Parts: sequence; structure tokens; C-alpha cells
Amino acid sequence: MLSYYLKLSWLSIKRTPILTSLMIVAIGLGIGVSMTVLTVNYMMDKDPIPEKSHQLYHVQLFSYGKGHSNSQTEDAFPMQVTYPDAMNIHRSEVPLRKTRSLATGFTVIPESADSPPFMQSARAIDYQFFDMFNVPFIFGSTWNEQIDQSPREVVVIDKELNNRLFNGENSVGKAVNLGSVRYTVVGVIDTWQPAPRFYDLNNGNFNESESIFVPFSLLPVHELPSWGNNNGWKTEKINNYQEKLASEQMWNQYWVELPTKEVKEEYQQWLEGYISEQQKLGRFENEKAGASLKNVIQWMKVNQVVPSDNSILVGLSFMFLAVCMINTIGLLLAKFLRRAPEVGVRRALGASRSEIFIQHLVDVAFIGILGGALGLLLGQLGLLGVKTLYSSYSQLVHMDLTLIVLAIGIALGSSVIAGMYPAWLICRTNPSVYLKIQ
Repeated sequence: MLSYYLKLSWLSIKRTPILTSLMIVAIGLGIGVSMTVLTVNYMMDKDPIPEKSHQLYHVQLFSYGKGHSNSQTEDAFPMQVTYPDAMNIHRSEVPLRKTRSLATGFTVIPESADSPPFMQSARAIDYQFFDMFNVPFIFGSTWNEQIDQSPREVVVIDKELNNRLFNGENSVGKAVNLGSVRYTVVGVIDTWQPAPRFYDLNNGNFNESESIFVPFSLLPVHELPSWGNNNGWKTEKINNYQEKLASEQMWNQYWVELPTKEVKEEYQQWLEGYISEQQKLGRFENEKAGASLKNVIQWMKVNQVVPSDNSILVGLSFMFLAVCMINTIGLLLAKFLRRAPEVGVRRALGASRSEIFIQHLVDVAFIGILGGALGLLLGQLGLLGVKTLYSSYSQLVHMDLTLIVLAIGIALGSSVIAGMYPAWLICRTNPSVYLKIQ
């Protein structure tokens, strides 16, 4: 029976190509606009590391002095920690893994005289960073724990930089000139672009990941600059790098991996003990002094990775879809009412109202699927436009299988809903009106 209904739907489309095309375009426009907005919103809010998002915690310390506060976050905790705090809390053995982190950068000087130097973003981290965030390696591996304690000039680079400097070959053991210092390559990672860039939401939620990773222990050795945010709660005269390291400026980040609730509670207690020690030394004098641990999902919410305006845009896009479907209802009424004489004859020959109703819903569903396919194409064009206008959203401008199925489902569902009234109206056709008595 379904094949028969589909055959009738195809014949109906051939008889009214203009009306059918208008309906397909209306549905396609509605789906295209709504799916463009919904895709960006969905990818923004997507869990970037679902297998570990509830085990990785960003550490915040309320290290302000008396009478000082922070209005940048809801809980008033600063987004980063000071260098002394990062060094001190790194002594804890409670976390399964831990890493200090700093956005920095270098001037890369290729060995070939034909290749000009270029600037490249980098990140100073500890060796467990790669295991914590599931960073994939192509060649080699990270450095060992000893280098985090006794610094050496080693580096991990990404696939793109390896292709540029070494033509994609295994570069482990080779040297890279970063500024005036030669670093030895110990590993090459594969393409790794988490979206959002959850491990550093202070310096662009959707920026590309760094191409260079060096030991955090090299900060005081080579006085690595900060390419990220630097905040402080008091006025300090900082004349050199050593004074910056000892200052109350907050410019470092700290992540820990706490696999269970019990470990998290143990680490929270350890941090509270650390704060008590620091208070004896004249620090953490604020009445709100404390520590906060936020997992990846909580950290994304605190940083408002998905702006509140996005929900408004999603709502407006679906309102536009609703307008398109209202227009589709009008076109369906025109299409179906033109077939009233045919339906009247079929009713007179014994076709039931339910059969007429179902046949017209199949007709509508067929049109909805075609409109959904057009909507997917228009949605892809819309995403390309977003990519052109906002380069930082390049990781968000693609539909995965879930979104493709959702688009077809929305097109099919909304079309069937829109077609129910016209189908109900036509199935109530009185056969006697269209029968003539000779």
C-alpha cells in the first residue's frame, strides 16, 4: 500500500510542479536557516572530551587581599592563579595527573635560508598534559617528569608545523630554532583541535590549538612571555621577569585529573590546608579565601562558551521555520483542493476517509523529505558563510550525522504537521458534489 501511495505522490508532484517546487523551497529555506543556527549552537555546547569531562578540573584560588573582589565571574573566583601558587600546589600527590599551563609563543627560524622566520603560538605545560587531554601522537612522545623538575630544551610540535619544517618526516631528535634557542623535538602530535578549546578558555573559546609545546619549567630559564591574560588585584612594581614570577599577578592556569569523588574531596581538603599555610605567611587575607574545582562542563558554563544570545537566535530561526510552514499550509490547501473532483470520485468508488487522509500525508511527507534535502544544502552554504565571516568558528561549521538526521526529522515532522489540516479537509470531500446524474 505504501508503494501505491508513493506512486500517487509522484504523479501528484508531476501534475503540479510549480506548487510543489514552491513548497520544497519554503521548507528548504526554513530548514536551512534553522539548521545553520542550531549547528553552531550545538557544536559550541558539545562536550569536547566526553570520556573525561567529569574527571578533569580547573583549579581556582581566591588569593585576593582584604577588601578586594572580582566581578568577572559569578562566584568571584579569579580565572587564573599566580606563578607561586602554581608552583606550590604542584607539590600535591593527590591528583592522578596534573599540569601547569601558560599561553606563550616563539619566533620559529627554519633551517633553510629560503624560508623566512615566522611567529607561532605555543604552550608551556607539564609532561602529563598530553595524557590528561588525550592528545594523539604521530611520532615520539612527551618528555618525562624529570624535565619538569630539571628543565631541558625539548619540544613537542604538531603535525602542521612538522610538515612545514620537516616535510612530514619523523622529526624526533631533530632541532628546532625557537628564537635564539635550539630545542630538540621529542614528539609530534596529530591534528588536535578541541572545540571549544576547553583547556584554555581565557584566551579565545574557539581559537586554534597551539603548534608548539614546551616544558613549563623553562619559564624562569628563558623568561617565556605570556601571550594570555594577566590580571592582578594590587599595584606592584615589576621591573624584571623574576619580580613577575614572585608577584601576585594571575597569569598561569592549573588543571588536575581527579578520577573519583573521594579523590576530589581529598584534593579539596589539601587545597584548604595549603591556603591555611599561606594565610600564616600573610597571603589569602580575604574573608572569601578558598579554592574552587570546576570540571570541564562547569568551566564552560562559567566562561559562557555558549552566549545567552544564541538561544534567542535559535528561537528566531525556528520562528522563521514556522512562518515557512504556514506558507506551506496555504500552498497545500491550493494543491489539494484542486484535486477535490478526483478525491470525490475515489470516495464514490469506495475509498475510505482514512485512506484519503493517509495518502495525502504520504504526499506531504515526500515533499518534506525533498525540502529537508534542500535545507541541508542551504544549511551547508550558511555554515560556509559563518566560516567566512568568523574564522574562529572554523571548528563549528560542519554537521555531524546527528544533525543531518535531525534536519531530515524536523523537515519530515513539520511537513506532516503542516499537512494534517489540508489532508483532513480534503478527506471530508462529499462525493455527491462531483457526481452527475445523467
